[in-house]
Amino acid sequence: MNINDFIVQVALPEHRVFAEEICVEMAESAKARGTGIAKRSPDYVAGKMSEGKSVIAFHKDGSWAGFCYIETWSHGQFVANSGLVVSPKFRKVGLAHTIKQKIFELSRQKYPKAKIFGLTTGLAVMKINSDLGYEPVTYSELTQDEEFWKGCQSCVNFEILKSKDRKNCMCTAMLYDPATQKHDVAKKFAEELQKKPKLYERFMRIKQRLILKPKSDEKGGLKSILQLSSLFFK
Repeated sequence: MNINDFIVQVALPEHRVFAEEICVEMAESAKARGTGIAKRSPDYVAGKMSEGKSVIAFHKDGSWAGFCYIETWSHGQFVANSGLVVSPKFRKVGLAHTIKQKIFELSRQKYPKAKIFGLTTGLAVMKINSDLGYEPVTYSELTQDEEFWKGCQSCVNFEILKSKDRKNCMCTAMLYDPATQKHDVAKKFAEELQKKPKLYERFMRIKQRLILKPKSDEKGGLKSILQLSSLFFK
């Protein structure tokens, strides 16, 4: 099985029949990772299909294989490509990368001036984002729309995010800014991730220790994280 065995396209209204299956797999995947995602109903996912704001993948045998959708924040100034999920039986063939590429292109087409961002703890997603031109940034550079941050309430790390006044958490923030388009920098970062995955794991362990420092040392911990990020991500 390879990537040529799949059809990846903008979802259509008739694909609503897959909405429930998609939502179940989103929840199961988040549970397996030990993280949380903004919970979405089948009606919400079906709405994204009807609006032309999602991408769906099928195996050549007709089986549903993957999905991702677009959300907008701060009156269209920010876009998030959310809910990326691949059916377990079709993983490890590069399908997630193809879906992310397609939803990224759709986002650029629909919102050419918007900043596209994401939060992730996964090295694989960081590699994909970097290939597309995203760069690691501080949380202050993301949307401050309250509705977006409410979506973090279902995550196991939400109390950490709240205790840090939404300035940091276990996720790494990544942003594509069409005004700068520093794709060369992002590409270099992707190459470093590919060559040194153990370095990223070490970074995450150190970050976790710093984030979980007592509140009395919060300012120092945040400063250390930013310094560590600048060394790792540049």
